[in-house]
Amino acid sequence: MARVSFFIDGFNLYHALNDNNENLQCFNWLNLRKLAELYIRKQDSLVDVFYFTALATWDPDKVRRQKLFIRAQESLGIKTIYGEFRNVTRRCLVCGKTYGTFEEKETDVNIAAKLLEQAHLNTYDNAVILSGDSDQIPAIKTIKKTFPAKKIGVLIPPDGRARLLSQNADFYSKIGPNQLSSSKLQDKITIADGTQIHCPKIWMQKSFGA
Repeated sequence: MARVSFFIDGFNLYHALNDNNENLQCFNWLNLRKLAELYIRKQDSLVDVFYFTALATWDPDKVRRQKLFIRAQESLGIKTIYGEFRNVTRRCLVCGKTYGTFEEKETDVNIAAKLLEQAHLNTYDNAVILSGDSDQIPAIKTIKKTFPAKKIGVLIPPDGRARLLSQNADFYSKIGPNQLSSSKLQDKITIADGTQIHCPKIWMQKSFGA
């Protein structure tokens, strides 16, 4: 029996569900613990699920939806690790003009740090990174070198490829439509203190801006 922990890149998963496929947008309201359980063996135990995200503070509606989602996840025992968005200036490659935008920071570092921390604390035998981001390759290599008995796997978001990331992992799989369907939260859930949390209406539609 192996102890398994999941490390979920929230933005990588979100963009996989929303950027290119309208048919996947209805899966924003997921039970991340259930999703993780679908990708472990029956004889193994799910120890922790860490969810890495940052609040889109410039958009109150986005923040409200994010907080609802996070509250629902935390009621299921998910542990949230926050990064942040920062103002950045970029230059348009077409017209040459500069413009301001927001860029998410710290998630990659937070995932790597938590992977190493939990390996050092010996809380898991197998770690699964839900991401398609090759920036996690150095962390995988470091853990495999420092803690050779531990196995690091990759769970690739829908429509992702993550070839380099998968090549550096001990095992990998890809999230499919059946697993997404099986992991959807009910539109209304009741958490331990009796509070009811409702799926945002905009997430019940197939096409929306998140």
